[in-house]
Amino acid sequence: MMTRVVSAGRDIAAPAAEIFELIADPAQQPRWDGNDNLAEAIAGGRVRAVGDVFAMKLTTGAVRENHVVEFSEGRLIAWRPSEPGGTPPGHLWRWKIEEVEPGRSYVTHTYDWTDLTDEKRVPRAEATTTDKLRASVDRLAGLVEGPGSRPVEG
Repeated sequence: MMTRVVSAGRDIAAPAAEIFELIADPAQQPRWDGNDNLAEAIAGGRVRAVGDVFAMKLTTGAVRENHVVEFSEGRLIAWRPSEPGGTPPGHLWRWKIEEVEPGRSYVTHTYDWTDLTDEKRVPRAEATTTDKLRASVDRLAGLVEGPGSRPVEG
């Protein structure tokens, strides 16, 4: 059976707070999305707490509401997407940032579809690989480290 939790992580030469700002602000998410799935934020501002909801327009034109289910300022954020007005079908996107020393952080991006109940979404979930998560982390690193940044495995 295929694993239903995939993740990727790496060291990034930037403070945790700076990295977290790019993740917690939905308007910034299309800049680092390694799935090339996000077009723009359409509702909701910077995430500040569990219970916040922000909406994203996908590159397909569909809209997803993202329900924040885990939040610790500067360190952790996770959300469950759903159709507008719907109940999340059970998949989760999580970002964890650990500042290992001043100006250097370890970032882990996880996609967990353990509780996914919508069978129509399974092929897309299966296609969300570690490589796609790593692409998001690498793009995020490129934004905060600047041009020429290279992955540092951790």
